[in-house]
Amino acid sequence: MTWVSEETKARFAAVARHQGLSDSALLKRLVDLMLRSTDPASYDVSNTAGSDGTRSTRLTVRLRPDDETLLRARAAARGMAPATYLSVLTRAHLRSLAPLPKEELLALKRSVSELGSVGRNLNQIARAANQGDRVAGPGREEFRAMLRICESLRDHVRALVAANLRSWERGHAD
Repeated sequence: MTWVSEETKARFAAVARHQGLSDSALLKRLVDLMLRSTDPASYDVSNTAGSDGTRSTRLTVRLRPDDETLLRARAAARGMAPATYLSVLTRAHLRSLAPLPKEELLALKRSVSELGSVGRNLNQIARAANQGDRVAGPGREEFRAMLRICESLRDHVRALVAANLRSWERGHAD
């Protein structure tokens, strides 16, 4: 990193204004001009940051205050920093993805685990009943209640996945 004096900054700003440009636009032009005037073969650009799939590009985005408020609220609702949420949202939009944030994924995994436990218990009961063993425990009504719970959980997970897909497409949950 390097710094320039206030006098140099002022002179640069004056040149930019004279050309009808912002300081940044003039600096960009100068960098582009310098890069066009060099031999690209003499520089190895294959080892630049980000070529291994890591993040390398910083982007500045200007938001209206009310949009920033919404961004912060939605990021917080998903347990993410606003910049991370914006990055994930952009990637999801550009690549037609619908990622599940960590918290939502963990909740789904817990639900699947619970369903697995219920299923194993029901299998043990059914196996014992099919072998002619006397099954002490839940009766027909209890089995119906368990079935309703499992169906309800299935429907809830299905709705959660559908809402997640919609939220990434629209930017928020209904």
